Amino acid sequence: MDWIITALEDGGQRLDKHLAQRLPELSRSRLQDLIRDGHVTINSRPSKASATLRLGDQISLIIPEAAPVEVIAQDIPLRVLFEDKDILVLDKQPGLVVHPAAGNPDGTLVNALLHHCDDLSGIGGEMRPGIVHRLDKDTSGCMVVAKNDIAHRRLSEAFSERRLSKIYLAAINGVPKEASGRIQNLLGRHPVDRKRMASLHDGSGKEAVTEWEQESVHQGCALIRCRLLTGRTHQIRVHMKETLGHPILGDPIYGHVSRQKVPTTRLMLHAWKLAFHHPVHDQPLSFEATVPPEFAPWIIG
Repeated sequence: MDWIITALEDGGQRLDKHLAQRLPELSRSRLQDLIRDGHVTINSRPSKASATLRLGDQISLIIPEAAPVEVIAQDIPLRVLFEDKDILVLDKQPGLVVHPAAGNPDGTLVNALLHHCDDLSGIGGEMRPGIVHRLDKDTSGCMVVAKNDIAHRRLSEAFSERRLSKIYLAAINGVPKEASGRIQNLLGRHPVDRKRMASLHDGSGKEAVTEWEQESVHQGCALIRCRLLTGRTHQIRVHMKETLGHPILGDPIYGHVSRQKVPTTRLMLHAWKLAFHHPVHDQPLSFEATVPPEFAPWIIG
């Protein structure tokens, strides 16, 4: 697929921002990848995402065909909290990658779902069948999976419109000065370290909102209850590190595991509760994933 776009009234605008506005079906990160890989040219010359357009520039964008990838079914145990013909709600174990990607071609949740369910072909795409949202590899807890196209579309809309309740538990390295708060900012890919997300101040990020409350303290480290009003990549991890100043225990990306006050064997982040309306029947549903034993020192009562 390819496009030829002429910059008219958009002189002075960044290339990636211009394309994101003209081609809303493609995410800005996808467009930036295409630019970086040389699939976007300005006046027949490769360019950078930050290139400034001039009136009348001819932009050519080509999307290469995806390489065929076969995702195989694998018998990987799943912790099922609920299942019917439309959805599957899981308590994902830590260490399980959600979908195949570079470095994780198999052994993922998707491989397990293909074995568990009769047919997920085409639901959400070949590489992510049934996946509506994701948890990081080392995060445990509640996840909902769609088993047909109607459920997938309606759940995706519910997530997009923030019609779900998502509560997480996070044990952090230290104790915040306040007992509770609300964090609201813009998150996006870190400008230097592409493995990380960061708060952005140039208007290019996506809104991220976390309401938090301190639950308990153990050996100078607090257990935080987080209510997510958005679902950005690494949202809680970035908000705990950058805004509260206390990274999540066991976080190798945003923290310093060797300097923790309390040693841990995993990322101490758990998707504890999930509530939403059934995508087909519309009845309210709520689920709670058992708090892992690693959190026991913080649990009171």
